[in-house]
Amino acid sequence: MRLFKQLLVVFAVLAVLGAGLMIFAYDVIKVDWVVFMEIQDSFDDQEKPLAVPAQSIPVDGPAYLPGMGEPVNPVPADEASIARGAQLYQIHCAMCHGDTAQGTGTVAAFLVKKKPADLTSEAVQAKSDGSWFLTITNGIWNPNNTLFPETQFSGQMPPLNENLTVRERWDVVNYLRTLKAGQ
Repeated sequence: MRLFKQLLVVFAVLAVLGAGLMIFAYDVIKVDWVVFMEIQDSFDDQEKPLAVPAQSIPVDGPAYLPGMGEPVNPVPADEASIARGAQLYQIHCAMCHGDTAQGTGTVAAFLVKKKPADLTSEAVQAKSDGSWFLTITNGIWNPNNTLFPETQFSGQMPPLNENLTVRERWDVVNYLRTLKAGQ
């Protein structure tokens, strides 16, 4: 019986030492398992994804069809749409265009070459809803960009098509229609 107790104590001490060694060696000893996710084609963060397949339609439905002119606003400018648009504007647009949409946002001070547009000006308000929708969707692109050639983004307005759904972009357009110069 005494020998059994001594063996039990020895094994308990060895188990504690082994557990302690495993805890300290956890980040030191790595076993590289073959994971099939590693050997398939994939994209890293910020890597340019594949182009959208030809003649494919997003789950939300087509936002617009290239070559068919500017899209027509399918969302009625009711109170709910304008309220959603105002909220989305504050989240995605106000940092550059400002709370009053006059191009005086907090980021505007750091933009040297091209300042954000005054969305309350007559020239901008004269644009069609479809033109605003396409600008929000595609941003302001520069095909001759050398600063970010992989994205053609020139430091002007980025595309928000990944941030906003089709419906949300139309809500922002409906909100922008309510803005007046000098507000």
